[in-house]
Order: sequence, then structure tokens, then C-alpha cells
Amino acid sequence: MNRNELIRALPKAELHVHIEGTFEPELMFAIAQRNQIDIPYKSVEEVKQAYNFHNLQSFLDIYYAGANVLVHEQDFYDLAWAYFEKCAEDNVVHTEMFFDPQTHTDRGIEFVTVINGLQRACDDAQEKLGISSKLIMCFLRHLSEEAAFQTLEQALPYKDQIIGVGLDSSEVGHPPAKFERVFAKAREAGFLVVAHAGEEGPAEYVWEALDLLKVNRIDHGVRSEEDPKLMQRLIAEKMPLTVCPLSNLKLCVVDDMAQHNIHRLLKQGVHVTVNSDDPSYFGGYMNDNFFAIAEALDLNNDELKQLAKNSFDASFISDEEKQKWNNQIDALV
Repeated sequence: MNRNELIRALPKAELHVHIEGTFEPELMFAIAQRNQIDIPYKSVEEVKQAYNFHNLQSFLDIYYAGANVLVHEQDFYDLAWAYFEKCAEDNVVHTEMFFDPQTHTDRGIEFVTVINGLQRACDDAQEKLGISSKLIMCFLRHLSEEAAFQTLEQALPYKDQIIGVGLDSSEVGHPPAKFERVFAKAREAGFLVVAHAGEEGPAEYVWEALDLLKVNRIDHGVRSEEDPKLMQRLIAEKMPLTVCPLSNLKLCVVDDMAQHNIHRLLKQGVHVTVNSDDPSYFGGYMNDNFFAIAEALDLNNDELKQLAKNSFDASFISDEEKQKWNNQIDALV
């Protein structure tokens, strides 16, 4: 089969997707009308125009404004279910979704409203689509350590529904070290831990995520290449990087997809994976990211297969499940 056919046929796991970042304009507009919430857009087309932004902060401003229309459990269910339907189209068979409770609890939405809506969609995706999923709760790094501790406390009653904690939002000026104590408490409570580092922030932030937060995965991490010693460590420890190519292009982390370093990282032995980040804002879901790098970087079929295998190997599923999916990937000609 040709390259694009292989991409469509490959089973994949997505490890870096913000469920609030899958909010398509049509659904946002529909939920706003359903909840009778005023948004500064008169049509779906105006919402789409608002999705044009120029950097991480301007994106986040729109992202948080859009989240304001999410009020009821059904809203969170509908948001997640729409994403699962995209997964089914792209042969994403497992996903580990980020959600930002502080984005909602700070608006007066109960934690239980958020988690119940998302979990119900996860259960239905398993039953109706055969897609497995896990939830990762992220702390907003532009908020205080105290606020993160409060969110962790809110999450403890729902620990059986949350596999891990993460760290997202504005990176520059908010190093991982700011949340060292929160992550220590989260690990003590039994959560797995991941963190955004090395996207807009420097390679030093990746070191902090490894040494201070003791993460199981690095989200983004593309600036690790700037530090040869860090690269040696990532390769030696087989530390996964959940790379998001279209996101990097949209937010000007790279100026052209042909300049993206995911292929160099892969060839050097870094455990890179492909992900969509905030796909409704960044122009594409999982397969769109694969198509973009395959074309721009001329990836061969073996490299595409390796990226798909990496996604399962870096996931939080069982070793037996990982082997099952890797066998299926090997079976593709």
C-alpha cells in the first residue's frame, strides 16, 4: 500500500490531546445556543474566523473563551463524543485525553459535572466504537501552586477515573519547578505524571520536568534538541516525547513543516510520538498530522510504522495490549 493508505490503516494511540481543544466551531455554537450563553459571534463562520491566532497566548485566550459555553454534564459528554468520532475516522484505537478542570471550576462548574460527562463518553466509546481511553487531569501552570493543590484535592475522590496528572497552559515564565511539591503529592497519591515542557520554553524546562516532577512522559519536548546531554538522556531512558507537528507549525515553533525535527529525533532514537494537541484550532486531527510530516519530511513506511508503535509503547495501557497493537502494525504490508 502507498504511504497515505498505510497511515489510514495504522492503528494509533493518541497521548497528547486536550479535550477542550477539540471544540469544533459548529459544536461550540450549538452548545452556546442550547445553554443560552452569549458569545461574541453571530454565526459558525465568525467562530471559525476567531480561530485565527498568532501565538500560544492568543490561542489560549480564544480557547478559554470557548470553554465558557460548557456548563452541563451533557456538554462535556458531547464534546468528548465528537472527538471519539474523529478517532474512529482516523483509526485511533486508544487515547489518553487531557482535561483542564480549573478552566471549569473557576467558572463555578462542579468538578463532578466535568468528570461525569467525560467518563460517560469514554464508556460509550469503548462500548460502541471499540476505542479505549484514559483521562489525565492537567494543572494550569499560569495559576498558582495553591490552586493546583486545591484541584488535586478535588480530584482524589475520582482517582479511579483519572490515570494521571499533567501540566499545561502558558509555558514561558512558569517552569515545572513551580509545581514540584504538587507533583510529589500527586505521585504519592498514585497518579502517573506528565508535563508540557520544551515547546515555547527552553530545554532546561525538560530537565526540570524529569528531575523535579519525575514525569513518565514529556509533552512536546521538541526543544530538547538544543541540549546534546539532554538528548543522550532521553534516548538512554527511552523517555517518550508527545510531539504535535501541526500545533508546532500553527504556533510558529517551526516556520515550515519541512523544518520540523521529529524525523531527526526519530532517526537518533528518541521515543517520539505523533499527536494532535488542540486539533480544532490547529488544523487537523491525528491522520492530518501524519500526512503533514510524511509529505514534508518524506517518511518511509517503516518510519511511519515505528511512530505508530511508539504511540502504544509510550501509553499507559498494559504490556499485553501494547504487544497486541504492535503485532497488528507488523502485520500491515
